[in-house]
Amino acid sequence: MNPLGRNLQRLENVIIAVCFIVMCLAEFGQVANRNVFHAGISWFDELARYCMVYMTLLATEAGLRDGSQIAITSVTEKCPPFLKRVLQLIVKAVIIAFSVMITMTSYELVLKQLATGQVSAGLSLPMWIPYLVLPVAFGFITVVQTIIFFKLLKAPLKAKDQQEHA
Repeated sequence: MNPLGRNLQRLENVIIAVCFIVMCLAEFGQVANRNVFHAGISWFDELARYCMVYMTLLATEAGLRDGSQIAITSVTEKCPPFLKRVLQLIVKAVIIAFSVMITMTSYELVLKQLATGQVSAGLSLPMWIPYLVLPVAFGFITVVQTIIFFKLLKAPLKAKDQQEHA
């Protein structure tokens, strides 16, 4: 992957790790506080929930990048290599188009949250912060999947694959 992709991957991994640590500490604090001190602190749960949302959406890109997400491959595995490549490119193009639409729409949502000044119930956190994960995560998906699309487009078919295509 190119330097931009590697830097995005590092940033993404740091955010996921920090969110995981904060989520675990917040949930542990919530459980300990409830069971030991018999007092609940509502913002622990809210903080953990926001961290989980950030982790999930950012990890979506990681799964798409390294192919660890669930995929139905029974059709593409039976296709000749050239057709398989074409289908992979179509799938990447659909993912990119969907991600661009979600990025643009969610960016508008963040702007609306900024304009309204709405805050969360437990943390009194401006709601644009939790919503910011949408354009960030789908922006990452768009950039990384575009890089992968062009890498896949430029990759030569193997000699054996070219003979089958000819």
